[in-house]
Amino acid sequence: MADFSAMEKDLSSILFNEKQIETRVRELGELISRDYSGKNPVVIGILKGSLIFMSDLIRRLTIPLNIDYVAVSSYGRSTDSSGVVRIVKDLDEPIEGRHVLVVEDIVDTGLTLRYLLDNLQSRGPLSVAVCVLLDKPSRRKVDIKPDYCGFEIPDEFVVGYGLDYAENYRNMPFIGILDRSVYEGK
Repeated sequence: MADFSAMEKDLSSILFNEKQIETRVRELGELISRDYSGKNPVVIGILKGSLIFMSDLIRRLTIPLNIDYVAVSSYGRSTDSSGVVRIVKDLDEPIEGRHVLVVEDIVDTGLTLRYLLDNLQSRGPLSVAVCVLLDKPSRRKVDIKPDYCGFEIPDEFVVGYGLDYAENYRNMPFIGILDRSVYEGK
């Protein structure tokens, strides 16, 4: 068993352990497989945060699918979204006439996801749905509700299982609340 104690010391608490995440990802996979039966969707991961979640999720999907990735930027090295969104890496294949499932690690203000969904809708897909690992509705600035959600969380800065702070902590197999002293410099 890997020892993450060096990173774990930066957490004020663990929100979801490996088993809880594994169970919820399996449940989401079953639900999505049922909902997309016969549809052969394009599953689009939003890099980098969704990488681990999407990898585990697609292994739980029992339907034919294609995968693609898009990278967007709105945070930089901050803990708050700047509100300015830019596509850093676009899709490799067209999505016109396809069912699309966007996989995201977390929805916070919703600004980044709203921008991306509007962009994807303009490309003529049959449908666009969203699956998020974590939803933080208390911070929402735009009206957006994920179609599939792993966990709803409080207004805390979380890391692990793909989520980062300054590109660190992504590899932890659990999700924890980052202690404020780490990003407030106290």
